[in-house]
Amino acid sequence: MNASPPANAGFSQRALAAVERIGNRLPDPAVLFIGLLAAVWIASWGLSYASFGVIDPRTGNELQVANQLSGEALTSFFSSMVTNFAHFHPIGVVLVAMLGIGVAEHTGFFQAALRAMLRTTASWLLTPMVILVGIFSHTAADAGYVLVIPLGGVIFYAAGRHPLAGIAAAFAGVSGGFSANFVPSAVDPMLQGISQSAAQIIDGSIELNPLNNFYFTATSSLLIIGLGWLVTERVVEPRLADQALDGELEPSSGLEALTDRESRGLSMALWAMLAGVLLLVATAWPETSSWRGPNGSLTERGAPLMASIVPLIFVLFLLPGVVYGVRAGTVRSSRDVIEGMTQAMHTMAYYLVIMFFIAQFLYAFTQSNLGVLLALQGAQLLKSWGLPTALMITSVVLLTGALNLFVGSASAKWALLAPILVPMLMEVGISPDLTQAAYRVGDSTTNIITPLMPYFPLVVVYCQRYVKDAGIGTVAAMMLPFSLTFIACWSIFLLAWWGLGFPLGLQSSYTY
Repeated sequence: MNASPPANAGFSQRALAAVERIGNRLPDPAVLFIGLLAAVWIASWGLSYASFGVIDPRTGNELQVANQLSGEALTSFFSSMVTNFAHFHPIGVVLVAMLGIGVAEHTGFFQAALRAMLRTTASWLLTPMVILVGIFSHTAADAGYVLVIPLGGVIFYAAGRHPLAGIAAAFAGVSGGFSANFVPSAVDPMLQGISQSAAQIIDGSIELNPLNNFYFTATSSLLIIGLGWLVTERVVEPRLADQALDGELEPSSGLEALTDRESRGLSMALWAMLAGVLLLVATAWPETSSWRGPNGSLTERGAPLMASIVPLIFVLFLLPGVVYGVRAGTVRSSRDVIEGMTQAMHTMAYYLVIMFFIAQFLYAFTQSNLGVLLALQGAQLLKSWGLPTALMITSVVLLTGALNLFVGSASAKWALLAPILVPMLMEVGISPDLTQAAYRVGDSTTNIITPLMPYFPLVVVYCQRYVKDAGIGTVAAMMLPFSLTFIACWSIFLLAWWGLGFPLGLQSSYTY
């Protein structure tokens, strides 16, 4: 959606309009990585004739860029293309998790749970509950954008408050706090997989846990809820007080009460989910448990429990999804369960296309040694500058936030940055876990102000239900206070978390 700001528009609106124009000229992320692949080929050909005097820490020999346009390299590339894609770590973990989540969404379990939570909330807790539900919706991938955000407007309007404030609060929870969640989601293994592939450019033996940022992101949920609550009621809602409503003024049917069948189905589904968790705890608790690793720990590398995080996400959402569907009547046969999985895979089609080209790009990038060269040269530059670790972490947050204004896809953006940032910061002693956490802060906090985020125009449409002339500038101006508050406070929170030495997640570290 394109919008030209009026001549008297403020600086922020003019700047956002310029970002939109520039960003719209960028190719699709899949085409972008095709271009980057070609750039790697050309750069590796040109730099293969140069000597850099840099020692490769993996071999102890002088680093040499490998020409990817040589006959041997090209034949190797084409012969391994299928393997590159099939063995690309993020693909399998995300798809497996989405199979279970897809069933829970298809049968109506997620929708029923969200409606029940929002309808039973006291009026003074309305804002934090909307944000909380938005954060929780990350578990169902993009469900929050199509369910929670419009419901935020409906709920606020029904409560006699400005509906755009409800949309803003929901958008802040769903997208502004994208990396904050109390429960694991498909985002965790997706980012971990890309981080691990990038880290292996330097250290082929390194392995990261899919929940390597979980403690930080779970606690961050409280921060995002508190900040979102403050900004909504102290900044955004007062500013909207004079904004007249001239659109759809009747609450939609999205917040109707649960039927008896839905209530019974939801109750049984939650009990089933709890039973699954208790069964896991009961089987993992004994010291002789098969879930434990060779050293008897549940969280050590190589422990079956840690290797099963993604399958467990699959089961723990498949179970309540099926139970709810059977009890509520949305599942009449096994075909309905499979249909939920099938629809989930349909939503991942574009993701698979992007991942195919990312996998090929990362293969060529790794084989060329360009990533190692950039990492080592960048590390030498950082060392010469003598920047403190805190400043480097903050730089990652700001760089990610700036890039997010032009590249909307979180996976595509991290696939672009990780092969450079992760190895480079490893060379100055910063772990991939910490670099990934900094990326997640920068990515999440600027989602809500970039018109290039795929769901941004959809939020504009939600606003137009209540204010007919609402546009990109309306949403951007509404969300800018959230973005600025989040990026400042969340960055400080990350630095404090690191400074106090709290663990980022399972099997995580701050140093390499």
